[in-house]
Amino acid sequence: MTASARALELAFAAAEAASEKLAEDIVALDVSETLVISDIFLLCSASNDRQVKAIVDGVEARLDEMDIDPIRREGEREGRWVLLDYGDVVVHVQHVEERSHYGLDKLWKDGPRIELPESVNRPSSAHDAG
Repeated sequence: MTASARALELAFAAAEAASEKLAEDIVALDVSETLVISDIFLLCSASNDRQVKAIVDGVEARLDEMDIDPIRREGEREGRWVLLDYGDVVVHVQHVEERSHYGLDKLWKDGPRIELPESVNRPSSAHDAG
């Protein structure tokens, strides 16, 4: 079993929204073989708490445009690691230090990486030009 087409659509939209808010190291992992509750984990980093919030707001706004609301939202108060659970896709927006410490990339390394659109993870100058 692999991630569903709908999960890919949501993950791509969330990744593009995160990229537009200058999220760093955006990675999508197909966890459908390991988990029955979700198809994709989308991981991204931010350099400070305010940027974590901006990325979360951007992802929520983009998916809201698609009429998709998170089932669950955790970690907003602390602003260091916010989890947005959309069912098929779980978005983890982490402060760089939290991402390094908790190592979700390593924990879920058996899940194949999903290739994201070219617009994701562009250098900052490409954001400005687009």
